[in-house]
Amino acid sequence: MRACDVMTTELVTVSPSTSAKHAARLLVDNGFTALPVVDVDGRLVGVVTEIDLLHDRIGADPRALIHPDWPVHAAEHAVSSGVEAVMTTEVFTRGPNADAAQLARDMLEHHLRAIPIVDEGMVVGIVTRRDLLRAVARDDEAIVQDVRHHLRRAFRRGDWSASVVDGVVTLIDEYDNAADRHIAQVIASAVPGVLEVLVRDRSNAVAP
Repeated sequence: MRACDVMTTELVTVSPSTSAKHAARLLVDNGFTALPVVDVDGRLVGVVTEIDLLHDRIGADPRALIHPDWPVHAAEHAVSSGVEAVMTTEVFTRGPNADAAQLARDMLEHHLRAIPIVDEGMVVGIVTRRDLLRAVARDDEAIVQDVRHHLRRAFRRGDWSASVVDGVVTLIDEYDNAADRHIAQVIASAVPGVLEVLVRDRSNAVAP
């Protein structure tokens, strides 16, 4: 399963000159945690996150002045400032063919909520933790339909029986061909939601 199989391609992006207030509204309205920041050519120049937009942007409540022990910090950035002033410019990215398992490791290791997917400098998608969880939680029936569809396209003959239980795919090779078994395993492994692929020939198949 690759990044291109799970990424969100209907992107919401902002430019460096977009107001921080508008970027915050986009995050709230769309349920995102981060937005790619692109230049006029559509190339990635940064990412603006919830934390970027919250940092020093909420002014102190005047009532806090009543109690001397309550800290008071004035907002350093005007509400009208642009995304360019707060965005993160050192962005961790991956390409469309990146392994989804690697993306999950990247998120854990670097504490990322989302990873922009970039092809030749252009943002083509974004993978979030929710995208990966959606693949993991995918319904078995949807998975097996996809597996069968891709196997039919590859082999054209209906040589395979396929079943899925809790994301584990079992394929039965009707013709006991080692080369075809390898190809089928690769094809099935690429389907979103597949956790493991077991391949058996007809003679070793266990009757349900």
